[in-house]
Formats: sequence, structure tokens, C-alpha cells
Amino acid sequence: MKYFSAIYLLLLVYIIAALVWWGLSLNAQSSQIFDQQLINLRTQIDSTQQPLLFQKQLQALELKRAARTKQYIGEGSTFLLVIFFGAAVVYNSFRRRILLSRQQNNFMLSVTHELKSPIAAMKLNLQTLEKYHLDEEKKHLLIDKCIQESNRLNDLCNNMLLASQMEGRQMKTHREKLNFSELVDRAFTDYSMRYPERFDAQFSTEDLWVDGDPLMLQMAVNNLLENAVKYSPAKTIIALQLFPKQNFATLQVSDEGVGIPDHEKAKVFQKFYRVGNENSRKTKGTGLGLYLTHKIVTQHQGKIVVKDNQPKGSVFEISLPVV
Repeated sequence: MKYFSAIYLLLLVYIIAALVWWGLSLNAQSSQIFDQQLINLRTQIDSTQQPLLFQKQLQALELKRAARTKQYIGEGSTFLLVIFFGAAVVYNSFRRRILLSRQQNNFMLSVTHELKSPIAAMKLNLQTLEKYHLDEEKKHLLIDKCIQESNRLNDLCNNMLLASQMEGRQMKTHREKLNFSELVDRAFTDYSMRYPERFDAQFSTEDLWVDGDPLMLQMAVNNLLENAVKYSPAKTIIALQLFPKQNFATLQVSDEGVGIPDHEKAKVFQKFYRVGNENSRKTKGTGLGLYLTHKIVTQHQGKIVVKDNQPKGSVFEISLPVV
């Protein structure tokens, strides 16, 4: 990127210098034209015998020279503005492509790890079941772990598939009236089984109904819970709150992680974006979860925000219109 910036800057300076030289050359040529016209005027009209006519013709020549100067300045300024605008567009476009390429490369590395981890865990559990004669309790424990890892793998594949469909505008939603309270409760139950003693929930006593796609909304809620698990210490509590707020069903997922800096809060919903530096970041992920959650909530005429949790951590809040 730095080599491109250096070469790009040199080319831009060269183009601007050429434009300035062109303007100076035209101005010098205009002066030569004026001098030649003045000589011709003096040979045609005697300034002592016809001073008024001479002055009139001289003013006409000066007006023409001034008009040429204005024309050169106007055209040069226009070209300069076009050059600066085009240079800015090209530079920003190239810079975005470089950043996107880096993010996609990081995504491929991350998604490879994310795919291999549950596969390796399931393989190890199955090999253990095959090699050793275990009691029924241990067998059920290993099978449950395999199911949990397969669910995690399924969520990851669904995220990748949905992101691809959104990118290609091929996604078709099936909207229906659904009980959002039950949907959130299912997610809470599932993740409580996957991560025992990690989740605490406070739900409104009344059922909250929304108009939406059950699969997509389930994915959005799962992504928030998965994100909270990844970015918070292992023994901290993740709190869920579901309650009515004006004409919206509001879900808050609060964790006790490191939190998100203010300057990165708006960026966390961008595709492939992940908080922190790629070299220093410890938490694995694809950068798709929050991006998809934001897309899903927006398509359901809802809104999603991230706030600071107290004393530390983050609170993700989604609000969907109730029906």
C-alpha cells in the first residue's frame, strides 16, 4: 500500500506540474499575441493623429487578452478540480479494495480455523467412543458435545450461506407472525446447554409477537449470543433481557468482556470487520455474525445498537416492531 501511495503521489504531482506549466505557457503565448497585435495596431493607426481611435482599439486588445487569461484560469481550475476529484475517487477505491482484500484473506484464515475446530472436536469425541468402552453417562456426554459442535458448525455454514445470498441479492424471506419470546427462549435454552452456568435471562411475562422470518431471526439472536460467548471471559455471566418498549420488542444481550471502543462501535456491523488488530487479536471469528445480524434486523424494519456495559463489557440491543 505504501509503494502505491508513493507512486500515486508522484504521478499526481507530475500531472499538476504539467497542468501548471501548460497554464504558464498559454499565458506567455497570450502575451506574445498581445504584443504582436499592439505592433500591428501602431503600424495601422497613428496614436498622435488619432488618439481616440487608438485608445479604443488598444482597450479592445486588452479586453481580449483579459478574456483569454480568464479562459485559461477557468479551464485550468476545472481540469485541476477534475484531477483532484478523480484522484480521490481512484485512491479511495483502490484503498477500499486493498482493505477488503486483507479482510477477505483474514476471513479465509479465520473461517478455516472455525470450520476445523468443531470438526476436530467431533472427530476426537467419536474416536474416543470407538476406542474405549465407556459407561453410559460418559457416552451421552461425548455425544452431547458432538451435537453441540455440529450445531456450531451448522451456524457457521448458515452464516456463510446467508452472507453469500445477501451479496448476490438471492435471499428470499418468508415472513409470518411469530412469537419472538419463544424464539429467544429457544436460543437461551440451547446456549445454556452448550455453555452451562454462563447465561442468565429475564423475560417479560407477556409474549411479544413480531412479523418476520423465523430462520433469519433465530440466526440473528444466535449470532448475538455466540458473539457474547467469544468476547467475554469464560466464567462471566451473559445476561439476556427481553421486554416491550413502546411499540417494539427489545432484546438486550450484555456481556462482561473487554468492550468496544467508541470509534469502532459503528464498524462492528461491517462485513468481515472484527474489533482490534489482526496480529494482536486472540479471539477467533469470521467477522460475519454482527454483519448478518445488522442486515437481518434492518430488513425487519428494526434497529440494532451497541452500548457500553457497566462496569465493563458491551450491550447489544435489537428492537423489532411488534404486531
